[in-house]
Amino acid sequence: MTAVLIIILVVVALIVIAVVAVISMYNKFARQRNTIEESWRQIDVELQRRHDLIGNLVEVTKASARFEQQTLTQVVQARTQAVAAHGAGPAAQGQAEQALNGALSNFFAVAEQYPDLKANQNFVQLQQQMVETEDRVAAGRRFYNGNVRAYNTRFDTFPSSMVANLGKFQKKEYYEVDDPNVRAAPSLKGAFDSLTGPSVPTPPLGQPALGTQQPPAGPPPAQNPPPRD
Repeated sequence: MTAVLIIILVVVALIVIAVVAVISMYNKFARQRNTIEESWRQIDVELQRRHDLIGNLVEVTKASARFEQQTLTQVVQARTQAVAAHGAGPAAQGQAEQALNGALSNFFAVAEQYPDLKANQNFVQLQQQMVETEDRVAAGRRFYNGNVRAYNTRFDTFPSSMVANLGKFQKKEYYEVDDPNVRAAPSLKGAFDSLTGPSVPTPPLGQPALGTQQPPAGPPPAQNPPPRD
């Protein structure tokens, strides 16, 4: 009787441990999903601000300079598509924002040819706000993708994958950017040139270094003859 009771207690303990583990994994999935959704909402807010700033940039450009209409049309169309992609998910939004990035790069390249536009304070302020917004979007993207990576990894590990199927959780999409300018590592070439003096080339073998004085060419000086007895 005692052995049977021990077996029953062990089985009950194992069941309780299994249930607690399943509940813990389920709750972790739910917390990660909520964190991902919240981090995406932060990105979405910054993207909305970005779209508003682009609209203001277009209006200021129209009012202050005879800008190339084709370039403006490309920006307006790309912005419209990005706004329309709102709510379609990170993957679709990322593709629309990528097209908008290309249109904006062309826009700012053309804007460099208009001195009166570059001197416009409204245009300059909008550019600065655009840079700040881009930085916040980039930081939000890194945070979001990090959470998605941790969340999606659990779908490929046991036993959390079983809990994901039981709880009807689904993998999340990454918010990716295919712009090589964003993905490329910053180049530091020439960044520290101002901290060091100009480089002095190494002279060939047998020649004096640059900046050293060389004895004058010519015959050696005459020496006094020895005295006679």
